Amino acid sequence: MEKKILNFTVLIEQDEDGWYVATVPDIPGCHTQGKTIAQVLERVKEAIEVCLEADKEEIEPMKFVGVQQVQIEAIV
Repeated sequence: MEKKILNFTVLIEQDEDGWYVATVPDIPGCHTQGKTIAQVLERVKEAIEVCLEADKEEIEPMKFVGVQQVQIEAIV
């Protein structure tokens, strides 16, 4: 079996309880959380490996372009 290096974009956000939540946009349902950024990065690597093994289909990461925050005014 051939191995190749894949680079995935990972989005990391912090929830209201202070936990870091990592999401991999290229792999639907692939996300994890951790108490620190180092912990969430370690866990997201494991999550990516598990997701790739479970899907058994080749996933090609998209080219990363950038991240922007957009602020809107909403009635809540």
